[in-house]
Amino acid sequence: MKKVLVCRFDLLPYSETFIREQVLAYSSWSPVLVGMRRTASGLPLEGLEVRIMDDSTSTFIGKAYRRLLRFLRIAVPGQMARLRREAASLIHVHFATDAVAYWPLIRRLGLPVVITLHGYDINIYRESWERGFLPSFNNKYPSRLLALATQDRVHFIAVSEAIKRRAVEYGIPPERISVRYIGIDLARFHFAGRPICERRRRIIYVGRMVEKKGGAFLLRAYARVRATIPDAELVMIGDGPLMDSYKKLAADLNIPVSFLGSLPSCEVKQQIDEARVFCLPSITAQNGDAEGLAIVILEAQASGVPVVTSARAGASEGIIDGITGFSFAEKDIVTLGERLIKLLLDDDLISSMSRDALRYMAERFDIRHCTKSLEDLYGVLVEAK
Repeated sequence: MKKVLVCRFDLLPYSETFIREQVLAYSSWSPVLVGMRRTASGLPLEGLEVRIMDDSTSTFIGKAYRRLLRFLRIAVPGQMARLRREAASLIHVHFATDAVAYWPLIRRLGLPVVITLHGYDINIYRESWERGFLPSFNNKYPSRLLALATQDRVHFIAVSEAIKRRAVEYGIPPERISVRYIGIDLARFHFAGRPICERRRRIIYVGRMVEKKGGAFLLRAYARVRATIPDAELVMIGDGPLMDSYKKLAADLNIPVSFLGSLPSCEVKQQIDEARVFCLPSITAQNGDAEGLAIVILEAQASGVPVVTSARAGASEGIIDGITGFSFAEKDIVTLGERLIKLLLDDDLISSMSRDALRYMAERFDIRHCTKSLEDLYGVLVEAK
């Protein structure tokens, strides 16, 4: 069985369960998860082969030396030899930002390199990266990314058609980009709990409290919902820099919102199973950052919960508008409120959407089939080399 090195700089934040789940779903390739450092209080990685390249016991001078080498685009001595000993056939780096950072280390291995574009790494405007006044890794990211796109052995994966379109606009040749959905584990995410039409009129949001997730627009729409449905509930799961401002806005609007903070995935699933509607009101942030294809949209539908979303790929590829959920234009609070009210009140509609969502996820986003398609692409790229 051929080996693939799956690279992420930090292993692995809780928000990146999708990387762990994809690696666990490999069937014809043997994966080794490679990171520079282990994330404090990150995801458990039991059952995976893991390699940490930076020694966490290094002295202050040693760590500063390694940071300097990375800034100068020089591989840290010894790390190249460690990767060569893995005898891998291919390298897969998640996020183009990490691919640029890893390139001084992996370029001399002579292996095919696959880079998955997830969202911010291709959506943020080039001028936002380049705006800094001092030389830094971030300033040069756009030009270094486009330089990678000229390398014959580098291929890109877009997690949605929307991300592929954005990558082409950015300057990456379309023939260098393949679309591969990550998918979800239908053994973990399936319908559970009471029938959808018998549940409380509860809306659930899961996501970081950051600009691109659009939480403020959901709060304002929910205020409109409460005016029509006084017993409607809103549960918001996640944490981030805008949490305090969201709590203040909820108080100003005089709406009861349950802010639960970050939760383990098993508890998130329990909350989804008690909800009637899932909402992700994503927007394009001022710097261009936007959703790739939010996995949580798929997890909700796989659990039989219809989705209302304005997320780019989520609204166009992650749901079937009017069948498994509703899409709406970014920042359109009026339409968002109307869509939520309709799903909270129409038992026949939400029951139908719940059934169709389950079918759609099984047909298109089963992680086993999605990962098999990814592994087939690996084989093509290795054969071509």
